[in-house]
Amino acid sequence: MRAVVVMGVAGCGKSTVGAAICNRTGARMIEGDAFHPQSNIRKMSAGIPLDDADRAGWLARLGEELASTVATGDTAVLACSALKRRYRDTLRAAAPDVGFVYLALTPTEAAERVSHRPGHFMPATLIESQFRDLETPTGEPRVLTVNATDPWPSIVDAVLAWWR
Repeated sequence: MRAVVVMGVAGCGKSTVGAAICNRTGARMIEGDAFHPQSNIRKMSAGIPLDDADRAGWLARLGEELASTVATGDTAVLACSALKRRYRDTLRAAAPDVGFVYLALTPTEAAERVSHRPGHFMPATLIESQFRDLETPTGEPRVLTVNATDPWPSIVDAVLAWWR
């Protein structure tokens, strides 16, 4: 696999785990939140959940970024919620050999983490909608599920052992 998507609901640690993987491997970090159009950020900031139409262009852009990174011979780590199977399939279509690391977390823990995250546009009030949209990647190809409450170094070790 030349690319891995670190996925899950807000607050599960996608960016932290993704950055740690990149630090250990030299892979290129793609921060999914940085690719949201302003309309999505405004919507989330106002406490309005994104819908499939809001996410479509964002996911297509992330797929392009994955594909271009892999095409240059680099390895990519994408931090992206990828909540639904069809979202993951969009990313798989762009980078067919991509793997997914699902950071599993309870709604209570996610809300707690998000409520203590300063300066982020995603309010804790949207956690419920994230879990409503979440289709866990059970039975999908190239997926590793880890407990997001495990210590970050342990998660990264597990990801790297699986990825290699």
